Amino acid sequence: MSLQTKGWIGSWAPGMGDPTIGGWVTVALYIVVAVACHKVLRLERQRRLVSSDHERLIWRLLTVGVILLGINKQLDLQSAATELARMLAHEYGWYRNRRQYQEAFIAASAVLALTSLAALAVLAWNAPVPTLWACTGATGLTVFVGIRAASFHHIDEMLGWTLGGLPLNWLLEMGSLMVIGWSARTRVKGRT
Repeated sequence: MSLQTKGWIGSWAPGMGDPTIGGWVTVALYIVVAVACHKVLRLERQRRLVSSDHERLIWRLLTVGVILLGINKQLDLQSAATELARMLAHEYGWYRNRRQYQEAFIAASAVLALTSLAALAVLAWNAPVPTLWACTGATGLTVFVGIRAASFHHIDEMLGWTLGGLPLNWLLEMGSLMVIGWSARTRVKGRT
């Protein structure tokens, strides 16, 4: 079987992963939210805004996570990983059993996501309300990323559904980002 190898990794090459208006709006939202999360940390040093080391860690994780997801939004790095896995599956002869590997990946992703969310819940224990809301937004973003990682055809179709004229994937991703951004802004203003 001949595999398409016109890109850097199979058919993947770095470039704009989502060059649509919605894609660019989402990238802009990632930037705005990353700046807002960073502002919580910057102001924390000046006026002891953050109430604990755990809360400080939450805002650091949010800042780094949002930056990385924003970069990935346009470079589409998960597609490079998928393409590499597909190429290896063909090369080593386990492509015909790919469903069982996909299911194992989804199960492992679910366990990792649940473990991460449990750790986030422990860190957020007794945190101010805006920080709890930021964790809720992070949970939504984690669910969205998990759904995208599954990348099954019927799941991709579901993300294309519309609600109020907007694609479901926009609502999940942008909605989660807006919750995190609103939470950071609220925290900076000192509201609990």
